[in-house]
Amino acid sequence: MPGPAGGTDDERSDPEDVQCSPERTEAEGGSRALSSDGLLHAKVGVRTIAYRTAGQGTPLVLLHGFLCDSRCWRAQLAGLADDFKVVAWDAPGAGASPDPDEPFTITDWAHALADFLDAVGITRTHLLGLSWGGMLAQELFRLHPSRVDRLLLADTYAGWKGSLPQEAVEQRRARCYRDALRPAREVVSEWVPKDFFVNASPELAAEMAGVVADFHPIGFRLMARSLADTDTTSTLETIDVPTLLLWGEGDARSPLSVAEQFHAAIRGSELRVIPGAGHVSNMEKPEDFNARVLEFLLRPVV
Repeated sequence: MPGPAGGTDDERSDPEDVQCSPERTEAEGGSRALSSDGLLHAKVGVRTIAYRTAGQGTPLVLLHGFLCDSRCWRAQLAGLADDFKVVAWDAPGAGASPDPDEPFTITDWAHALADFLDAVGITRTHLLGLSWGGMLAQELFRLHPSRVDRLLLADTYAGWKGSLPQEAVEQRRARCYRDALRPAREVVSEWVPKDFFVNASPELAAEMAGVVADFHPIGFRLMARSLADTDTTSTLETIDVPTLLLWGEGDARSPLSVAEQFHAAIRGSELRVIPGAGHVSNMEKPEDFNARVLEFLLRPVV
């Protein structure tokens, strides 16, 4: 496996390689421990990564977006676990995972993700990334294509640099750098619900506000920088695994024009638009989102 300077995998694994090794507790010699709030913690090299998991069988790894963590996948952990072993991590710098050392790029996060998969015994997986997590999924595919079976990209970007006008990129960059230094309550009031949802219920808005309020200033800044500086457009045309694009019809952060960019660039990709959903479509319309995920993943490979 490549290190931080690494390259890409050259060979594909067989479909039978889509697997997850049996879990071991720390008492059995493994590196994972379950905390009292349901979080697992994996020792991954020098860092500890928090994650949640549910179900058994073929793994499906969930990658959260910017200002989110594994809590944003609550409905997917519950709704997809009958068919898959669902694993949702807190990326370094988010949720209960400590901040990484600076500098830290999307490539560094992809290496951390690959190491995390090793630590939890996953050799090959279905990969679902939302927003920033979709960008990370693209980078993991670029570095380790043999580890990805089917790819699901939701409300994402080819980096802001690769999907948005330069003026919009600079406006977003400036806003994020400013917000990283502000009190959490001010950030929450500006971002939730209008940046994430079309018509959020009070309960959904409160749930998202609770997640955003826990943002890490360092992780916030590093993720914003990676969004602004990354351009994955050259990766899109190399994606040759079955790919589903899921987009909220009312996504104000990554509009449907970006979905069309992805659909045109990724050969054979499928685009499904979720009515009544905004940028965090998996939380706003979880039943529709989960139904489309299951339809795609349970369909036999032709």
